[in-house]
Amino acid sequence: MAFLAYYLHWSSRALMEMDHRERRRWCREVSAINQKLSGSEEKPFDMHFKP
Repeated sequence: MAFLAYYLHWSSRALMEMDHRERRRWCREVSAINQKLSGSEEKPFDMHFKP
């Protein structure tokens, strides 16, 4: 949740209202954007869970 709050500036209330899968999906989206912008092959924030 801190990851999403930091990058998207969403409130803890908004994040808590999402289900876990939706938060994971947003983490993957933000990570993909960060990876694309940095040009890095590394995925430091990639979630290693099955969707």
